[in-house]
Amino acid sequence: MEDVDGPRTVPGAADEILRTLERFGFAWDGEVMYQSTRGEAYEAALAMLKERGLVFACGCSRRELDAGPYPGTCRNGIAAGREARAWRLRVSDEEIRFVDRRQGEVRERLSETCGDFVLRRADGYWAYQLAVVVDDAAQGVTDVVRGVDLLDSTARQIWLQRGLGYPELRYLHVPVVLAADGQKLSKQTGARGLELSNPARELRAAFEFLGARIPAEAQSVSEIWQASPDLDLERS
Repeated sequence: MEDVDGPRTVPGAADEILRTLERFGFAWDGEVMYQSTRGEAYEAALAMLKERGLVFACGCSRRELDAGPYPGTCRNGIAAGREARAWRLRVSDEEIRFVDRRQGEVRERLSETCGDFVLRRADGYWAYQLAVVVDDAAQGVTDVVRGVDLLDSTARQIWLQRGLGYPELRYLHVPVVLAADGQKLSKQTGARGLELSNPARELRAAFEFLGARIPAEAQSVSEIWQASPDLDLERS
């Protein structure tokens, strides 16, 4: 459960998400892991990266940085009179390559796209990239299936996996539903929520969007799951 983002975490939202997943037929093995309880694990990962000289303290504020890649301002130490605000992971000019099971071969040089990226923010909260990489390793995750809008996070996560000595994962990024103006459907763009009173209809629509052919006689959530073995996310 990705509830690491402090002030933006809405009380009760985690329970609502879990109950919604249950209504749509999802289940999980063992207890649900909450990022908000994982501070010690993230501290240990950051300490390991410090020992290996792979991170550095940064005194820059957001207002001081342009929209482009981090320029390396604090790579060799914070300027006199400044204080450490965040911790960043050093990147190199190396080209990271991976084969996404849906999108094909992807190549990226982090030095050109994002630069040294934040692992612990200035407000003390952990960055998404560190939290998910540490949690995936702790849970023995081998495959990640998610929306294509997160494809640009993958190279950073692979670079972090290498720095921590974790095994690299397999990735598959599926299409996301877009509004008429090309924006991803989300609360920020005013998209409506799932219709919880009719989960079977919503689940059918999701499967069909991904290319599955669901027979008309499959009416319940469980019947739709049973009728969807032909779904091939790598080709649909």
